[in-house]
Parts: sequence; structure tokens; C-alpha cells
Amino acid sequence: MFPSSLSPSRSADFQQCPLLYRFKTIDQLPEEPSIAAVRGTLVHTVLEKIFDAPAGQRTYELALSLFKDALESLGEAKPQEAALVREHAQSTGNQELVEAALEPIRPLMETYFAMEDPNRLEPHARELAMSVELEDGFAIRGFIDRVDRNPSGDIRIVDYKSGKSPSPRFADKAMFQMRFYGLAWWRINGELPRMLQLMYLGNGQMLKYEPSESDLLSTERKILALRSAISKSAERQSFTPTPSKLCGWCSFKPLCPEFGGTPPPLPDRATWTSGSSLVQDSLKTATNSVVNQRPE
Repeated sequence: MFPSSLSPSRSADFQQCPLLYRFKTIDQLPEEPSIAAVRGTLVHTVLEKIFDAPAGQRTYELALSLFKDALESLGEAKPQEAALVREHAQSTGNQELVEAALEPIRPLMETYFAMEDPNRLEPHARELAMSVELEDGFAIRGFIDRVDRNPSGDIRIVDYKSGKSPSPRFADKAMFQMRFYGLAWWRINGELPRMLQLMYLGNGQMLKYEPSESDLLSTERKILALRSAISKSAERQSFTPTPSKLCGWCSFKPLCPEFGGTPPPLPDRATWTSGSSLVQDSLKTATNSVVNQRPE
């Protein structure tokens, strides 16, 4: 039964537009990197690495230095993405490209240090890769930015966002990702997270949620229903586009029938994946990882 796994991002893709899910997951079409996404990745790297320094040395200045290091590493691993950051910096007219690239990062780091003091924290885990079976042959997976455990043993799951917080009407949709992670943690470790927390560095807002067991069971049912809906689309070989305001930012708009495009023929069914092989490679190399089977 397809898919064999789901992550929060792939779940969100299908809910937003089944054709988007198909393009990303089944066709595996490449997307043009966006400056916002690349910056977000660099910011996440900074907020992971800053905790390598001893408490007392986790400063704003260190964060900016880590950004420069992350940009240099990105240039070696993904030169196209690093070039995008530098090209955008060059467009400001600043001759010092690295310093120019730092300009949009400075307010994000200032906001982060206003929201919390990393010197007062010792994360339980960072960039935690998780995978757990909910049913035979079907797993949920993903990466958690940070897990905190307080002296009483309570768990807080934290995710960083470099953009601004959503309006209240979309807050529940944003929190679905966190309930997804909370469910994975609960199923693997048998403990209910005390707090799910989204930190929006774009405007300094936090979304916090204390999940109950019934909340996470409801999330599990929703994920299984999503899998069933994706499976039905796969059996029909029909992934219907769902137009919305988000279409303006879609990399695949030229291929969408809603805009006069023609999707490519579906690949051979034997080649379809749900991204699990890529995730398993990541799980093997992740600094912190938790992989488990569905509890009996």
C-alpha cells in the first residue's frame, strides 16, 4: 500500500494540493531553491550548533560567526544555494558579500535572543531524526529541531521558524506539524510531551500547545486517513490539483493543468517512493536519532 511513510511536510503537501504531493514525492521533480528557504536552513544550522559551545559562551556574536561558517559549508555542499544567498547580498550594493548576507539574519538572531537565553538551556536532543510504525508497513518520520527535558522529566518539543507567525485562523494548521512530532515521540518513548512550541523569529511570537492523549490519538487518525486518501489517489493514478493563493509560489505551476500546463507521465509504479530511502540515509548519519517499530 502506498505510501509506506509520511512526514509533516509531505502530509502538508497533500492537504494543500494532491498534485503538488505527486510532483514532489512520486515524480521527485527538483524545485528551484528560494532565498527564504535557504536562509531558513542556515538559521536552523546556527541554532543547532550554538549549543555545542559551553553555557555562558552562547552569544549573539557567536551566532553570527556560526552563520558565516554555515554559509561557507553550504558553498561546498550546495554551491547553487550558497550562490543564491551571495547574489541576493550583491544586489544590495554592498561589496562585502558575507557581511551583506548577514544583514537579514541579524534581526532574526536578535529576536531569538530576546525570546530565550540559550545559556540557560541544555537540550536533551537537537535535530532529532524520528521514525515509528503506526501500522504494519507504514511509518511516520521527521526531524525535530530541539527536545528539552526539565528536571522533573517533562518533555518540550521545539521547532524554529524563520518567518512570521500565522494569523489565529491558521494557527491550528501550523500546530499540526508539532502534534505529528508529539505523536512520534509518544509512540516511540511512551511518554506524552508536556509542551509543543513553535518559535517564529520573524516577529518574535510563540505558539504553545499542551497536548493530551486524545489530541495525539486524533492526530494519529488524521494521519492514517491521509495515508488512505493518498493510497486511493495512487490506485486511480489521479492526483487532482487544488488551486489556492499558494499557487503563486509553486515551482510546478508551468506543469499544472489549472494554469494551462501538462504534467509529465507518471513514472513506473515500481519506482514510486515516499521518501523513506532518503530519510533512512539521513537517520543513519544524524547526530541524534530515534527509530522504532509500532508498539505491540
